[in-house]
Amino acid sequence: MSAESTEEVITPVTEDQEDSQEETQSKTASRLEEEGDIAADYLEELLDIADIDGDIDIEVRNGRTYISIGADEESAALDSLVGRDGEVLEALQELARLSVLSATESRSRLVLDINGYRKERAGVLQKIAEDAAAKVKADGGTVALEPMSAYERKIVHDAVADLGYVSESEGEGAGRHIVVSAD
Repeated sequence: MSAESTEEVITPVTEDQEDSQEETQSKTASRLEEEGDIAADYLEELLDIADIDGDIDIEVRNGRTYISIGADEESAALDSLVGRDGEVLEALQELARLSVLSATESRSRLVLDINGYRKERAGVLQKIAEDAAAKVKADGGTVALEPMSAYERKIVHDAVADLGYVSESEGEGAGRHIVVSAD
């Protein structure tokens, strides 16, 4: 084999290919906006039926649709839609995803937040990851965390990786949890 045959061939991107990539990104963004509109309509109907006041905001970022429901002042009714440990929020998120699936025949990865619960919870999860990493550093071995949702596990996995440690999900269903280790 000659040295010439191992050289990498670089093909320039044509203008048509760039236009095609922009068109695909535009379609993805419009699809995500459509998902947000469908889910927001569903959630608005739900709020009307329950006679709960709330403002719905839709944002598309990082390839996902984020929907947040909030109020200008503290709302116990909105807090009830979060539920204990976010259980009601998770259920509403799944219902919103189902409304998108029903309308578009396409699965959605939208994220629903109510009264800033997810943002606040992300801070708590960051602290959990830091504490687990500190325990692994001090004692060695592994640290098993409490079971949590897939979304929360993703936040913890990212935080643990940022701290230079390793994490793996173990278990199944409602018992799925993270184990943190040094390697």
